[in-house]
Amino acid sequence: MSLMPSSPGPAASNGPSTTTWRRERLIGIGSGTSPDIGAPDSPSDDVPNGSATESTSLPFSRTSYGTLPTRALKTERRAVPQPPRLSFSSLKRSSSIPTVPSTPSLRDLTFSRLGIQRPISAYDAPPKSKNDVDADAKINGIRVWYSSFSSIDWLHDAIKDSARFSRIRKRKSFRSRVRLVIDKSLGWFIVTIVGFFTAIVAFLVVRSEQWLFDVKEGYCHGAWWKAKRFCCPALNDLVAGLGEETCQSWRSWAEVVSPETSDFSSGIVQYTVFASIALSLALISTLLTICLTDSTTFVTRKESGVLSPDFPGTAASIKDLEVKRRVMYYAAGSGIPEIKTILSGFVIHGYLGARVLFTKSVGLALSVASGLSLGKEGPFVHIASCIGNIVSRFFSKYENNEAKRREILSAACAAGVAVAFGAPIGGTLFSLEEVSYFFPPKVMWRSFFCAMIAAITLKVLDPFGTGKLVLFQVTYEKDWHAYELVPFLLLGVLGGVYGAYFSKLNHSWSKHIRNKTWLRSHPIAEVLLITAITTGLCFINPFTRMSGTELVYSLFSECQEGYPHKHARLCSVSPRAFWEIWPVIRAVSVAMIIKACLTIVTFGIKVPAGIFIPSLGVGACCGRVMGLVIQWLQYQELGAKIFPICTQDRNCIIPGLYAMVGAAATLSGVTRTTVSLAVIMFELTDTLTYVIPVMLSVLVAKTVADALEPKGIYDLVIELSQLPYLDLKHEYLWGSLQI
Repeated sequence: MSLMPSSPGPAASNGPSTTTWRRERLIGIGSGTSPDIGAPDSPSDDVPNGSATESTSLPFSRTSYGTLPTRALKTERRAVPQPPRLSFSSLKRSSSIPTVPSTPSLRDLTFSRLGIQRPISAYDAPPKSKNDVDADAKINGIRVWYSSFSSIDWLHDAIKDSARFSRIRKRKSFRSRVRLVIDKSLGWFIVTIVGFFTAIVAFLVVRSEQWLFDVKEGYCHGAWWKAKRFCCPALNDLVAGLGEETCQSWRSWAEVVSPETSDFSSGIVQYTVFASIALSLALISTLLTICLTDSTTFVTRKESGVLSPDFPGTAASIKDLEVKRRVMYYAAGSGIPEIKTILSGFVIHGYLGARVLFTKSVGLALSVASGLSLGKEGPFVHIASCIGNIVSRFFSKYENNEAKRREILSAACAAGVAVAFGAPIGGTLFSLEEVSYFFPPKVMWRSFFCAMIAAITLKVLDPFGTGKLVLFQVTYEKDWHAYELVPFLLLGVLGGVYGAYFSKLNHSWSKHIRNKTWLRSHPIAEVLLITAITTGLCFINPFTRMSGTELVYSLFSECQEGYPHKHARLCSVSPRAFWEIWPVIRAVSVAMIIKACLTIVTFGIKVPAGIFIPSLGVGACCGRVMGLVIQWLQYQELGAKIFPICTQDRNCIIPGLYAMVGAAATLSGVTRTTVSLAVIMFELTDTLTYVIPVMLSVLVAKTVADALEPKGIYDLVIELSQLPYLDLKHEYLWGSLQI
């Protein structure tokens, strides 16, 4: 936040500052430069008499909350203006409640909704009677709306809600008791709706993404609206691109365009159509993001007081300051860094609105289907938060209280993770560990209930046609062994190193290349360029060509005896000779390097994009390679003392387990999550057998990553976006002062 020059002069200490000075000061927040606005002047006549503004004085009470002391503060901060002292001696009781505009007619409401801004009062309605509310709550509960790029007052909103609830509880009539019961259960009703609609939106996004992704390669003959897994259900276990069998109902574009040509010509045709559709999907996604969610296009009716564009006395010089504020595209990225900032008390009007919800959902399906190295799991948190914010608007208890609204948003975040990974418990812990700022037990219970509703609804909808909540849900039939702790520990170290250097490189790329070169003014060209590079590098390799979720599923899967065709290119029938497993190791290693490099430059482009699936994919590739190497060593040394348990069982090593442990370690190194990530992995495998390997790798990865780079990817994005976020987990020092 920008620091304002010099403190106000003596003339400003006798009354509230002018609205012009306050407007300039608020507009300067987030602009990157401090406007030279000088000190606040004395009150002027640019506000009509009798109108309620943000500078309207409040009555003074020696026992009231949230009021300024009568004596000036002795200590002044350098470079930060002191708030002007109010002269309470001249105030009258008649001005205790600001004047509220009269209710507009139906015609006025109709035309105002079509205009730029809908008029709305920034203050509470006056009490119906003198005994309706006590004086302390009356003084504290004036303010309703907060301006954009400002922080909420937690204590203010807590007292306001307490006074509201006390007013309801004091009434003894039957109607009042029914209203009290409804008020207590209102939060549970809202989180139920949020969980239900979150699952529906997730189902639509997943089904749309599957069909759009498969359309790049062909279509289902006789049922063009079906994705390949629904057109050819017998090939579900083969994983597209890895099985040897074919489906007669699925027709590739090469067969449609030139069925009689050679394999080389068919490959050229197939790649041309593949790249064209991928570029088209990415282009539509970035156009939606840039055109519909530009921060400068959001003008809300909740911009209270001096920030309202229709406020009297607006000077031309003030309008010039608005251009300096950093432009944000609300639907771009995962949204988790901004959600963390909002839950900490920061206000960004429009970020959780209906327009962003539509753009994020549609753009996410398009961007993931284009084949870019990104995932859809992280943006589900943003989508769920949008749904929670929209639903809470219909209930004044949460609409008029920003602190209460954030309780619903915390529950919505849990539902977003629940539909992303099929892990309601992990989603609740993720909301507690990673995004939420205020998380009392009441919010935790509602978050768990919301996540459960979302998981149940998604289970009924069955987006993948397998009965599973997510595609890469796997189950292993064998246990791990004590000697495998060493490779698990090594996977944790590698995951931490990758997470730290990925965060460093992505931050450096975004700061020095994306924001300081021609890419800054040409975001659409950047998206198309990265999409073209991605399609060129990923088309040949079968592991990079498939979607991120299918890649993770295939790497997690266990090779079973009697099914040699299942994941044919990943499972070797007899890994006794190194040359038998070398083609698999080489292909998976190439896929790992390509995915890692592409993710560094892809994360941060102006499309909806998550980081979960790419991180899981890179870690799964690394773990699968290590599992194949350990399995080959076990075949070479059947009688060695290091493999005593594997003497009777030749297939005691599970490469898929190593892939899962490596994926957890890499994701922990990137996002720095620990407990919630471990629980998510337990829910993915439906067992607690692998608690120790996952916990060990996650803890080691976080320790190594923190040693190399103290901040995770979300904290670096917050820093890069210049958002004010005070992390509870960190200690902040200013000279000899510590918070």
